[in-house]
Amino acid sequence: MIARLAALLIAALAPSAALAQPRQKPLFADTAMLRLTITGPIAEVAQTGGVNRPPRDALLTVSGAVPETLPIQLSPRGITRLKRDVCQFSPLRVSFVRAPGRDSLFSGQKQLKLVTHCRATPSFQQYVLLEYAAYRLYNQLTPLSFRARLALIDYVGPDKRPLATRIGFMIEDLGDVATRNAMRRAAVGERVTTSQLSGTDAARVALFEYMISNLDWSMRAAPAGERCCHNARLLAGANPAGNFAPVPYDFDFSGLVNPPYAVTPEGVANVRERRYRGLCAHNSEALAMAGVFRSKHSALLGVLNEVALDEPVRRRAAAYLE
Repeated sequence: MIARLAALLIAALAPSAALAQPRQKPLFADTAMLRLTITGPIAEVAQTGGVNRPPRDALLTVSGAVPETLPIQLSPRGITRLKRDVCQFSPLRVSFVRAPGRDSLFSGQKQLKLVTHCRATPSFQQYVLLEYAAYRLYNQLTPLSFRARLALIDYVGPDKRPLATRIGFMIEDLGDVATRNAMRRAAVGERVTTSQLSGTDAARVALFEYMISNLDWSMRAAPAGERCCHNARLLAGANPAGNFAPVPYDFDFSGLVNPPYAVTPEGVANVRERRYRGLCAHNSEALAMAGVFRSKHSALLGVLNEVALDEPVRRRAAAYLE
């Protein structure tokens, strides 16, 4: 599979056409796969099961027509994937030490989430690609969605010794999602009411989560001490009623991805058992949104053809979405 990814990089290393998105920053203006190198104390940062670790200095190098190396700080992040019995390699937070230049691929970026491979086995590479595909699927349905950028990443230790080459992807910052949609982050606490949500946007989220069979989310509440919501964020300012639009993320517990560590709520046998968790107040919007999903049938399945999934995995994913 790595050989197949390397072939795809031939196109990625050449300049490619940017997607026409207003105020889009260059990193997420394209979907071509990147080739990156992260050099630094990778083992110390990405090891799982330890106490919170402070950010560590590292370097991020971009290969391609315009190579560049940027000083960064790396820190671990996440909840489930930080546990030693779940992952051997934690998700990472990439913070730029200084603002990347105007001509940089990372121009305008301050801090990014990096979704990593969790474990070294080939199946976990497929889980990364499936979760990346989930972001791309939701992009097909609305611009009120997080963009993601896939990369083949060389991890190199501080002694310049190669450690691993694995797939990962970076996720757009919420502020940039808001800016693209002429919106702003909603100023909310731990909970919101149903009446505060845009029915159309809430129905779209609920139907999408049903399609990929994800139960690990809430568009009305967050864990104690956090801002609403759980695996979703709220934007305000676009719809006439002033209601909040939820933007979902973190799809690894879904039936579409189906990693071995995914757990289900009580009463659900496994993560591929679909349960609709939309709000009854939005039933009419959900029925209308179902028509939108049907109209996007070909485009949604087409996303799976654009992601470098192994063919048996792609077929299973397409059958599951069908």
